[in-house]
Amino acid sequence: MPMILSIQSAKIRIIMEKPDKKKKSRSFRLALVDAISHERIWSFRYTSTAMIIAIVSFVIIVLVGFFCLIAYTPFRSFIPGYPDAVSRRQAVQNAMRIDSLETRILQWELYAENLRRVVSGAEPIRMDSLILHTKGEPLAEVDARYLYLKDSLLRADVEAEEQFGVDATTVRRNLPIEALYFYPPVKGVVSDAFERALHPWIDVTAPAGSMVMAVLDGTVVYTGWEEEEGYTLAIQHSGDLISIYKHNEKLLRKAGDAVKAGTPVGVLASSNSLTKGDHLHFELWFEGSAIDPVQYIKF
Repeated sequence: MPMILSIQSAKIRIIMEKPDKKKKSRSFRLALVDAISHERIWSFRYTSTAMIIAIVSFVIIVLVGFFCLIAYTPFRSFIPGYPDAVSRRQAVQNAMRIDSLETRILQWELYAENLRRVVSGAEPIRMDSLILHTKGEPLAEVDARYLYLKDSLLRADVEAEEQFGVDATTVRRNLPIEALYFYPPVKGVVSDAFERALHPWIDVTAPAGSMVMAVLDGTVVYTGWEEEEGYTLAIQHSGDLISIYKHNEKLLRKAGDAVKAGTPVGVLASSNSLTKGDHLHFELWFEGSAIDPVQYIKF
């Protein structure tokens, strides 16, 4: 049975409180009518105000629906210019890499500054005070204890000079490097020799897990981990000497520790793709220049 949808308009008069004043209002009727018999099957009457409200409400509902669909479903990735999941994942990874690079640059800056101070004879950076400061202890208290310790050492040197007429510390530091006895950093075989221009260090092959020893008395001025070198440790010795130990599996001393010759400072790492064998990367610096450890140490 064919049907048609028709809209009929009718004028409805509304009588107000005063009988002499009348207001005309137009209403509309939406009807479903049989096309042949013109029988009305269904009808709905509404005013112009109701029609406007209905249209506005429908538009708002559609807009809210589109917003929720785009904001909370994967459909937002189809918007031109919106980054997809792969791009967002890469952005997060890049942010992590940048943070790691910033940390690595800061470590290298601290290492370079500390090495520069040690070589030039200036006061090295006290890594122990930095560590204590990061744990929440006021840096002023650390500085006060450090100054008190330095004052005590200075008093001891002055008393020794007054008693013997010489500065014992100066005599000890002025000993030639050839007169010093270096303790072997590890018992092994030199697998890669010293080359000042291209290879200013030596590689000493030894079993994995071997103890790495301090070659002279001194103070640990740097400890850290490097992706290509493993755990690294540097010791400042008297007479402008610095020894550096790399490819450690773990370290047994921290920055600021005083060590004696032969004191274990680390454990040699096992073989991996970076080290190409179980060996210790060992550097020896004297007055700012790298020197061949084989000339002074018996391995």
